[in-house]
Amino acid sequence: MTGFVSRSTGYLPFLVHGLWLTILVTLLALSLATAIGLLWALLRTSGVKAFEVPTRLFVEIVRGVPLLVILFYIYFVAPEISIDLTAFQSGVIGLAIAHSCYLCETFRAGIEAVDRGQIEAARSIGMRRPLMMRRVVLPQAFRIIIPPYANNIILLLKDSSLVSVISVTDLTMQGKTLASSTFDNMTVFTLVALLYLCLTIPLNLLMHYVENLYGAIR
Repeated sequence: MTGFVSRSTGYLPFLVHGLWLTILVTLLALSLATAIGLLWALLRTSGVKAFEVPTRLFVEIVRGVPLLVILFYIYFVAPEISIDLTAFQSGVIGLAIAHSCYLCETFRAGIEAVDRGQIEAARSIGMRRPLMMRRVVLPQAFRIIIPPYANNIILLLKDSSLVSVISVTDLTMQGKTLASSTFDNMTVFTLVALLYLCLTIPLNLLMHYVENLYGAIR
């Protein structure tokens, strides 16, 4: 145990660098995924076939392709059509595109769960769709989607480890590099797992708090 602690002290500064990059990748990808996913959901529920059908097709295709393949496609294939992105940019964009499609379904379910009477009442007083969505539908849908949205955040955080395969020096990549140079696999990957838990456990607690808070307001 003493040996584990002493080795961990030496390894931690190296791993913490990767931890910060993991947090940055997750935050950027989450921001993009949330914005894009909400856009997809609004198009899916617009009632306009010209918007609904292509959006549904795109979402289903992306959800059916492994995230790893999406990352490879953006990083290795995109340059062939003159889209040159860094590994970091490819990782963030790949995660954002993939998770925007999962969030689209989360947001769509929340929007469709809002009582139709609320929507009819908004229409009866002359509200146009953009105003109705902003003032009536989305605030109610937000409370409904909190639990699945929280799960998506945690899944995105864990999926961020896949960017290591395209050479992004996140926590997982730093762990692999350290393990290959020290051959101390048990200590290194135990630390990597613990650092991920240091992110996911507080995030879980925060999301439970937010769920309870909105549950009390409802």
